[in-house]
Amino acid sequence: MNASAVPNGDGPTPVVLATTSRDRARDLLKRAFPRRRTALAFCRGATELGESLRRELVDAVVVDIGHVTDDTWKAVALARDFPSIPFFALGPSRVADGPAMGRCAAAEFADLLAEGMDDAFLRELVLSRAFTTRFAEALGTAPAALALTHPLQQAAWGAIVRFGGRTVRTEMLAAQLGVTREHLSRSFAASGAPNLKRIIDLVRLIAAAELSKNPGYDVSDVAQVLDFASPSHLGSTALRVVGARTASLARLRTVDLIDRFRQGRGRSRRRATG
Repeated sequence: MNASAVPNGDGPTPVVLATTSRDRARDLLKRAFPRRRTALAFCRGATELGESLRRELVDAVVVDIGHVTDDTWKAVALARDFPSIPFFALGPSRVADGPAMGRCAAAEFADLLAEGMDDAFLRELVLSRAFTTRFAEALGTAPAALALTHPLQQAAWGAIVRFGGRTVRTEMLAAQLGVTREHLSRSFAASGAPNLKRIIDLVRLIAAAELSKNPGYDVSDVAQVLDFASPSHLGSTALRVVGARTASLARLRTVDLIDRFRQGRGRSRRRATG
């Protein structure tokens, strides 16, 4: 099972995982999340769902409660381990489903998707609460402390945060903004502004700090889902960009990370040559 996000014109393809044993629910989800617009994958039970959540950055999870088994409850319980990832319950919304809905509510599910009633709006209901969507909305305007006032800087910031902390290549940003890579890098860092690469790293660390607050992730998992080469690579990036160890990320807020970033870490230092 592989549902990895791939870049499109504006950002990565949303990744949605689902668990279901019913053909009707499977067909409904396939119609709601077509391949050309969403990376939808079905997990064979709670164990595979947990493994997938720790392997790639997931935008949302749908758990079918139309046919409940012990494994269903194991999948429901994962919502408490990954509060940053919205979980949705899918079912026919019968009176008999009341206890199942109650358990999902107690596990802090984002919403109940009612078959027959929400079919036409299923994709919108899920993706409006998706991790990447909420991340981009929360950081949609560059914090004033970063002094990114030029329109090109602001446009680049918006493009970066739309990736939700995933890897972003300078050439990809340049193509999206309609400029050359050299022009983007040079113009972004003009007048003492932070380097573009450092800003990209800062956004990735903001995502890492958010995910580190989830009980279901350890440092290795966070490095994995955000495509760092290794946990040590995540650690070295955190030290270089925000002066923090990975063990501290879970305690730091976005404003804390930005304050640390502003303390002389916004620009790469050139090495002296002899």
